[in-house]
Amino acid sequence: MFARIWFRSSLCYLFLLPFSWLYGLVSTLNRISYQYGWRKVYRFSVPIIIIGNLTIGGNGKTPMVLWLVEQLKHRGWKVGVVSRGYKGRSSNYPIIININSHSIECGDEPMLIWRRTGVLVAVSPKRADAVAALLRMQELDIIISDDGLQHYALFRDIEWVIINTSFRFGNGYWLPAGPMRERINRLHTVQAIIANGSAEGMQSGEILMQLYPSAAINILTGEHRPLNILNNVVAIAGIGYPTQFFDTLRNYGITPIKVISFSDHHIYSEKMLQSLTEKNEILLMTEKDAVKCLDFAHDNWWYVHIEVKINTKDTNKLLCSVEDKIKYYKYFNSNI
Repeated sequence: MFARIWFRSSLCYLFLLPFSWLYGLVSTLNRISYQYGWRKVYRFSVPIIIIGNLTIGGNGKTPMVLWLVEQLKHRGWKVGVVSRGYKGRSSNYPIIININSHSIECGDEPMLIWRRTGVLVAVSPKRADAVAALLRMQELDIIISDDGLQHYALFRDIEWVIINTSFRFGNGYWLPAGPMRERINRLHTVQAIIANGSAEGMQSGEILMQLYPSAAINILTGEHRPLNILNNVVAIAGIGYPTQFFDTLRNYGITPIKVISFSDHHIYSEKMLQSLTEKNEILLMTEKDAVKCLDFAHDNWWYVHIEVKINTKDTNKLLCSVEDKIKYYKYFNSNI
């Protein structure tokens, strides 16, 4: 419902403007309270990079986190990741994800990151607690925060904002009248603006990031197959903008028998998903959905493995800024 108000021509947002102004006031006061030292900002002995959004969900920040982790690992750096663990329900925080962890406790995106990259991932609503937990576990060179642009209690050395070029900022209003967590002028204070989507939707100074499906992977067996050889597919998605996932499938040669959308971070059951397919049909989902089905997956359940593509020039530009910060911290710490 809100998406129709935010991203399409609709006057319904006018009824929500008083709540939007209240949200903006609270958001602004929160940021100022940290800027002026009225509340404590936690700093650490390693650089922190925030990969976040100005709008609510669906921009592609988690694929960007995965890309950056793999790029830094390839260059020999020791990387950790922290997350709030949205929709995770645990009685104790912080959580260090391991083989016994479950997405119900830690959240689907942190579980996805840990399974894909194998790096240390810590979850806590207070991200500073998650950072401290990682540093107690292992000596690291850098820590990446999956989201948290508005979590000002955690000091950050680098901020990258991801923008979905299909929607950008919608009507530009604060929640709930619009999709904005902060105003657009916040872009002036970040180190990189990364546009996820098409070059036509970019603006000057932005870096193009494109997502492409490299394979379909069986949840139960781990078998890889080219996406375009799958037939009789029922596609589901519980993400910010499910239609983008379905459009991607069609663009890569899959015409689903039917598509089913769920709310972002939806919790699935075996009975629910089993009922969606008939004999000889494939249930195809996002990787974020798949990590919630590991305990009860069937042999006809597959997910799409998504990769990030950024051109060489922009890749070098992004990574040089990160590596310069890592080297600075190492030099500073060695001379204390």
